[in-house]
Amino acid sequence: MRLGVLGLQGAVREHLRSLAYLGIERSVVKRTSELAGLAGIILPGGESTAISLLAAGSLREELRRLIREGFPFFGTCAGMILLANEVEGQEETNIGGIDITVSRNASGRQVDSFETVLAVKGIGDDVPAVFIRAPYITRLGNGVTALAEHEGAVVMARQGNVLVTSFHPELTSDTRIHRYFVEMVKEYEKKEVAR
Repeated sequence: MRLGVLGLQGAVREHLRSLAYLGIERSVVKRTSELAGLAGIILPGGESTAISLLAAGSLREELRRLIREGFPFFGTCAGMILLANEVEGQEETNIGGIDITVSRNASGRQVDSFETVLAVKGIGDDVPAVFIRAPYITRLGNGVTALAEHEGAVVMARQGNVLVTSFHPELTSDTRIHRYFVEMVKEYEKKEVAR
């Protein structure tokens, strides 16, 4: 199994480190051709507008095609914004793929960044989370499961092949959320083999 991390901007190195700790083969994706041979992809936190501009064209179209076909995606913070079907105050979807509405920078400005511990369904009630200008999920569509909340706001969710978090699990030493995504990828691979 080899997982990719979209390497256009943001916390790329930190996600690679988390995957390395789990013993997962990994590579940085900057071009469409680098998607070949991957079993899943992570869209890191960073600046969603910058990532969206850098991912324009054939790369974005290929990511959209993959997500429609059930390919596993994991988006953290800005990555969640890119994967949301709707972003408040924004007319166009970036990549889309999970039926949620997101409010950008809902947790405040950079100076309002904080760390906390979350209860995450299927993982544990002691998961460390780092919030930096974090978006919150304001609407869950049909088939979307809320996996964690913070002060009444949904901050982690899953719909089929797509996992998203408002926070940055890659900025902690806890790799359970990455392991959860790896298990999602294994589920996907089993289905592909069964076809």
